[in-house]
Amino acid sequence: MSSILLIDDDVNLSDLLGEYLREQGYIVHAARDGQKGLHAFFDQKPDLIILDVTMPVKDGWETLKRIREMSQTPVIMLTARSDESDILRGFSLGADDYINKPFSFAQLGARARAVLARSGESASPTERLEAGGLKVDLAARRVTRDGELVPLTPTEFKLLVALMRHPGEVISAEDLVREVWGPQYANEIGFVRRYVWHLRQKVEVDPEAPRYIHNERGFGYRFQKDDN
Repeated sequence: MSSILLIDDDVNLSDLLGEYLREQGYIVHAARDGQKGLHAFFDQKPDLIILDVTMPVKDGWETLKRIREMSQTPVIMLTARSDESDILRGFSLGADDYINKPFSFAQLGARARAVLARSGESASPTERLEAGGLKVDLAARRVTRDGELVPLTPTEFKLLVALMRHPGEVISAEDLVREVWGPQYANEIGFVRRYVWHLRQKVEVDPEAPRYIHNERGFGYRFQKDDN
């Protein structure tokens, strides 16, 4: 049974959402601000964190930053702001998904299942992917570049694997959404562009001159080691 840590200072929303998630079969822990959320994170070691952005004491951005210094536990951000800059900020700090308020509990439940599925998928114990100095050990969920560990969130890891499994092929944003995020994200094509940008910041030596992840304008993305 998966456990979820809900960090939100909105008591009514938190109580109702917690009750809904328990009815869906999850173990739910709750904290009312970022500082208490970090303590609960240490104590409970949840499988998923649902994290509000605007909170007292320590906001969602600072809380997420601290979590990512210690763990790749998947995080869904809750935000009343839909500005592109806020969404990109969440992705840059390592969020796995975001949901704009107001939202339906069913929508959040579907997103929670999808994120947990991405983080818990298993692979063949011997399967490895390699291109140049970039190596992926799927069983260990470990990525290195020239021998140095590259920390990725579960979603970033799955996106990289999806690209590397089709070297030299152009994969459309629609196909990547279906493979990485699932059919419930069919209308979220913007996820791909944002995540590819952040993935490049981590795996490329020079993100402005990528060796691995290339854009094919109007068609999609292609993974291929560039020797030039």
